[in-house]
Amino acid sequence: MRTIWKGAVSFGLVSIPVNLFPATEKKAVKFTHLHDRCKAPLKYKRVCSSCGEEVAWENTLRGYEYERGKYVILRKEELDPFPQGRSKTVDILDFVDLKEIDPVYFDKTYYLAPGETGEKAYLLLKKTMEETGKIAIARVMIRTRETLAALRVYDNILTMETMFFPDEVRKTEMVPVNAREEGISLQENELKMARQLVENLVTNFKPEKYRDEYRERILETIRAKAAGEEIETAEAPREDKIVNLVEALQASVKMTEKESKGKKKRGKKSPKKAGAV
Repeated sequence: MRTIWKGAVSFGLVSIPVNLFPATEKKAVKFTHLHDRCKAPLKYKRVCSSCGEEVAWENTLRGYEYERGKYVILRKEELDPFPQGRSKTVDILDFVDLKEIDPVYFDKTYYLAPGETGEKAYLLLKKTMEETGKIAIARVMIRTRETLAALRVYDNILTMETMFFPDEVRKTEMVPVNAREEGISLQENELKMARQLVENLVTNFKPEKYRDEYRERILETIRAKAAGEEIETAEAPREDKIVNLVEALQASVKMTEKESKGKKKRGKKSPKKAGAV
């Protein structure tokens, strides 16, 4: 993997040189827009909405629209108010329990590897966090953006999760749901079947069992077309519409009970025959 950022984790008066690597990657199928006649890729240009001229990068400015059609111009030197050293430091602010943080705050995951001469301090922080069961809350500048971050141990290495600031998480009061709950009553048999449905679907989390089936089907179609094969489209399965909530719960419980029993049978080992070695 390619290093995307080099800096240091500031742990009290201890400075730990680290290299930052992206821990995840998007694997969506990407398409290129082509001209329908020439089958050639399209080019996109920066064109001024006023004079219609094409504009080169060196002739562009950054503006913030404070009113419709009115902009405050900010130059590069005005967008970099922090000292250079601050932009290369992960400043640990606090240590907390991971369970206290709701997943809504997490944004993107990065791996941290020790930089040159930083191995011992890196190991010290990692071991201390493992023994205390705590994670670190830090502040970091990546490129031109300051962000909150959580440092934790994952698969025996330090991992950094960038986080949203509280004012970046929209309030749940903005979603018109709670008002609709007034006047709605849930029957005990509905709750009982819903709990049973959940229990039938309870299992251990195994990430390798989940696949992007849509992406796999798209790639299979692309490979087939590239090989000159004829593509046949299967009919979409017909779904029986169940309007009644109780009927939907009953059907779901029956379906998941069958699947659960099938999994248990597959999980049982067949008994050895007498005399078998």
